[in-house]
Amino acid sequence: MKSKAKAMGGSQSSSVASSHEDCLRVQAAGSSASFSLQREFDLPLLILEEIFLNLPPNQVVRACRLVSHQWKEVVDSESLWKERCRREGFHLRDTYKKPKDWKLFYFLCKQRRNLLKNPRGENKMRNWKILENGGDRWKVEGLLVPHQNEKVQKNFVTSYGMCRKEQLIDLEKEGYNASFMDHFQPDIKISDWYAPRWDCGSQYEICVELLNHSKGVVQTFAPDTITFEQWNDQNWNQLTHVFQSYGPGVRCIRFTHGGRDTQFWAGWYGIRVTDSSVEICPAADT
Repeated sequence: MKSKAKAMGGSQSSSVASSHEDCLRVQAAGSSASFSLQREFDLPLLILEEIFLNLPPNQVVRACRLVSHQWKEVVDSESLWKERCRREGFHLRDTYKKPKDWKLFYFLCKQRRNLLKNPRGENKMRNWKILENGGDRWKVEGLLVPHQNEKVQKNFVTSYGMCRKEQLIDLEKEGYNASFMDHFQPDIKISDWYAPRWDCGSQYEICVELLNHSKGVVQTFAPDTITFEQWNDQNWNQLTHVFQSYGPGVRCIRFTHGGRDTQFWAGWYGIRVTDSSVEICPAADT
């Protein structure tokens, strides 16, 4: 289980009592010191669990787990990580779908975030690679109608020629190393929001690819192009997909989307996109 915490990366700092830090000093002193002091650290399991709950989680796995068999048993216990999830607000969406490994569930929840940069156009086109810039080119504008997420205030807008953009996510740089991805194959959830204008027809398309180290395609999600007729409700629509059991070798994710208007009107009357996301998720929470 030690490798799981290393795979997730990241570190946290916490102010703890000096008695709680004994486990870290024992680890630093070497394995011989750990064994010689083992009896001193034989504590009731509930007390030991409470101490671990107040230590940074990565240090609990990397250091405390090595002190003694008793400490290892507590660090590897389901109850410790289940309680840690409860205290930090990591809840199951479906209470009937329990995770196989609560420690893995905890660290995936802790690390979970949107791996796409600038998904709402707040920094204009920064972080996006423009593949096609047809018509009057991509543009960032304010919303025509409110988004379900109040934090979303801008969207990318396409024109009368095809507009497509992409981001390439390097999973190792984001903290998910090769051994972790190959062994656990966590769920990869993608989401995108798109909307037409009410007065002009438009098209929307998306393609998300899981890639290996040489950028070869392992798995692809590419639904049919979605077309909106003129005089529609211009409301926001969400598209989601979860990659599961995709096999070993996934090292990058390529997210591509875009579209155009269908009436060739000068300006920006094509499909609008915003709040796109790619997340590495625990299987019980997707």
